Amino acid sequence: MELRISNFLKPDAVIMEMHATEKLEAIRELVDFMVGKNIARNREQLFEALAKRENLESTGIGEGIAIPHARTDAVDDLVLVFARSSAGIDFSSIDGKPSHIIFLIASPENKKSEYIIALAKLSRLLRKLPVREQLRNATNPQEVINIIKSNEE
Repeated sequence: MELRISNFLKPDAVIMEMHATEKLEAIRELVDFMVGKNIARNREQLFEALAKRENLESTGIGEGIAIPHARTDAVDDLVLVFARSSAGIDFSSIDGKPSHIIFLIASPENKKSEYIIALAKLSRLLRKLPVREQLRNATNPQEVINIIKSNEE
């Protein structure tokens, strides 16, 4: 079975507009959202895993994209959360630009290969300018999911 990232993004895992303005605040907002939606169990464990990963190397990959990610048993399965920020969040991206599209990936320790595949597929998908533009202009969660589905290889 081929891993399709669209299978891991659900309409209730989409934040159309973030409030945070800096990366740790953004990660906290994402974690609180995930716990509130029962996508993750342990708020502190998930936040620590993501913050630790962020401190190793920024997950701001440039072109207005950030993909904070971590392996942690605060989640039961591979999870994907989409968030957007009109103002942009400083994720210390390699190009120095703020991130407007944020995808959070978390997976339990025992799903390492799925985690790596999802990260690679998402990175490849987000390299496409039309995909980034469509995501920035999406008006609702289902549209976000449809954009991912229709552009997946």
